[in-house]
Amino acid sequence: MQNRKIFSFDLDMTLLDHAVYKITPSALLAIQKLKERGNIIALATGRNPENSDTKFFIDIVQPDAVIGLNGTLVKVGEEKLFEHFFDKDILRDLVKFIEGKDCALGLTLEDRDYYFNPQIVDEYDRKRWGKSFRKFYPPKDLFDLPIRTLTYVGPKEVAKDIEEKFPTLKLPLFAGMFGADVIEKTASKAEGLKLLCKYFSIDIKDTVAFGDSMNDKEIIDESGIGVAMGNSIEELKQYADYITDNIADDGVFNALKKFGFINI
Repeated sequence: MQNRKIFSFDLDMTLLDHAVYKITPSALLAIQKLKERGNIIALATGRNPENSDTKFFIDIVQPDAVIGLNGTLVKVGEEKLFEHFFDKDILRDLVKFIEGKDCALGLTLEDRDYYFNPQIVDEYDRKRWGKSFRKFYPPKDLFDLPIRTLTYVGPKEVAKDIEEKFPTLKLPLFAGMFGADVIEKTASKAEGLKLLCKYFSIDIKDTVAFGDSMNDKEIIDESGIGVAMGNSIEELKQYADYITDNIADDGVFNALKKFGFINI
């Protein structure tokens, strides 16, 4: 029997196909086979795992662990191994910096949307989904709420300007190029994976990570085997050990079968 490994999967456009807004059936089948072999399954996402929409998909995948909010919240079951909260002084400076710019900054917390320049988010949602489904609340409430990472929506040029102005932050772009996560540089999905390795007594070389966006860069680069989806942002692919098929073409299943991790 093979050594027990940790298999880490990004959610959006790695397991969850936005075209149909469902988790790819072949990926779910493959994950079940990995579990049957005694492996550890982790969901590594930029999403907040405590929001109801994300909980819905967590319940479907039933991972052993979750690396949420780009590594700022790491849980095994309901046990929190790690959490880190965003610096509020930096948040205030960020809000001042984006004043008058064609971008939005904020997050969704407990299914409430807090965004500075919410009209930008509303516009992007209508372009992507054909409708607006947000429940916007006063963004200044963010100064008093427990936040771990932020979401930026807008042009990549302004995202780069933010990185230059705020050297303690990184803004890895979404695969769709319409925005980015806003993360303090001390946090990443890779750091979350290392915590899971310690918790489960598994060497980092015995990990496999799948992803599609730039917030997956570190975990793709540092895991034992890093797999980029065929639909990944092009820059991410240079950090991967293997580039699989697109999500719509069973990329997760095909890669796991190619490496012999499943036998179906």
